Amino acid sequence: MIYLLSFILVIGLPVFLHELGHFMAARSVGIRVEKFYIGFNLFGLGIKKKYGDTEYGIGLFPLGGYVKVAGILDESMDSESTGSDDEFRAKNTFQKIWFLSAGVIMNFILSSFIFAIFVFVNGYTEIVDKPIIKEVQKTIFYEDLMEKEVLSPAFSLGLLPGDKILAINSIEVNTWTEMSNIIHNNPNKSIRVKWNSYEQNKIFENEITTFMRPAFKDGKMKNIGILGISPDYNLKSAGVFFSAYKGLEQTFSWINLMFSSLWALVTGNISVDQMSGPLGIATVAGDTAQNGGIVALFMLMAIISVNLGIINILPIPGLDGGHVFIAIIEGLRRKELPLKVKYGIQSFGFILIMILFVFVFFNDIRNLM
Repeated sequence: MIYLLSFILVIGLPVFLHELGHFMAARSVGIRVEKFYIGFNLFGLGIKKKYGDTEYGIGLFPLGGYVKVAGILDESMDSESTGSDDEFRAKNTFQKIWFLSAGVIMNFILSSFIFAIFVFVNGYTEIVDKPIIKEVQKTIFYEDLMEKEVLSPAFSLGLLPGDKILAINSIEVNTWTEMSNIIHNNPNKSIRVKWNSYEQNKIFENEITTFMRPAFKDGKMKNIGILGISPDYNLKSAGVFFSAYKGLEQTFSWINLMFSSLWALVTGNISVDQMSGPLGIATVAGDTAQNGGIVALFMLMAIISVNLGIINILPIPGLDGGHVFIAIIEGLRRKELPLKVKYGIQSFGFILIMILFVFVFFNDIRNLM
């Protein structure tokens, strides 16, 4: 039950605000909203009520939502049009793009708001960019050694909190960044470490083999070297405006990471086995709720909200980005695309999305097993 409720929470609010964005944008430019649904009412299963021209509903299947407006050819393949001024097709290009992109904007606002709240309440950290060790991990989960926890290289070497790294492979290091770059670039290799002991106030030098761990770096998955040490950092408080700035900064950081990850998928630098769907999200949400509580669950929601916005803005037929792409083309042509062409584009998008959904569904099952 906790997995189901956690999934509904982390998916439900981002989806609701996404669709609310479309709804409010449609109303703002005079587009008639025919349906507003949270969840999908497949086979008519769900709760619905009509107020004015709009049918509001909650579908039984909590895998998304939708806003249906008059005069648009969308996933429903409904091409009926009366030619009235309150239809989507009667609006200019900028009004169409505003309506189509409002859901994505709401997702980014939600993630920025959650990130900002956490910064305001908890403060934010700044790494002290000096090669001074704050913590030493005693053990590390190392997959290449029969998936067991083993003593970390740093612990085996005798490094302790407070120790200062002076050089690696005879290369003098003055910052944590310089030091970590050298370590990362030497996965599963022997390196010579020179350090100043904080407790004994003596200089030691010895060799140790780094562990290797996969990480997403520079736009692709690569193996990096690790020792099992972490830097010192300062915890700083933030006011309302600076918290809002940090919230936006974190959102744009996640947007950049998502686009980099998608590009890595396209170029083959990340395996498609890494892709996840509803079952994967439900598993992560349930685990997060059990281990981190409601606070961690809201952080996960912020990340999922960014994901939802990025996926929807992609120029894929059937998604918001696909509709924006068509609206731009029609705006440049100063006339609509032929109806048969639109049918073809939507049909292709629907098939593509269904194939992707089935793929990630079976991917989730395989990962769970």
